[in-house]
Amino acid sequence: MASNDTISDMLTRIRNANLAHHQTVDIPSTKMTRSIASVLKEEGFVGETEDSGEGISRKITITLKYKGKQRQPIIRNLTRVSKPGLRVYSNRKELPRVLGGIGIAIISTSSGVMTDRDARRQGIGGEVLCYIY
Repeated sequence: MASNDTISDMLTRIRNANLAHHQTVDIPSTKMTRSIASVLKEEGFVGETEDSGEGISRKITITLKYKGKQRQPIIRNLTRVSKPGLRVYSNRKELPRVLGGIGIAIISTSSGVMTDRDARRQGIGGEVLCYIY
């Protein structure tokens, strides 16, 4: 099943795998999903990310992180902000803060996909893809 909104598809797969306490989750590989996966890894929300497959069957395998004996997921919430039907843009002065800086907003800028913190540091705005905390 091919999805038009690869970002929503990715977030839903991660959310579902987290709820089911899976160790890994496979996501179809696109330039955007690879960028988001690398931001999640840099910020410590997920473990390893690994590319596999060729051509149309390329996928990213993401290792999910849990904490404690009860294996609580590190990612408590993933929320899609900008959708294909309603794009949400933010200039550098109005970049959102998620939970007062505890969470991150992933922003697609002219300099690539980055967190709201990095975009603020570089003084650029862009499309607000999602919130994660």
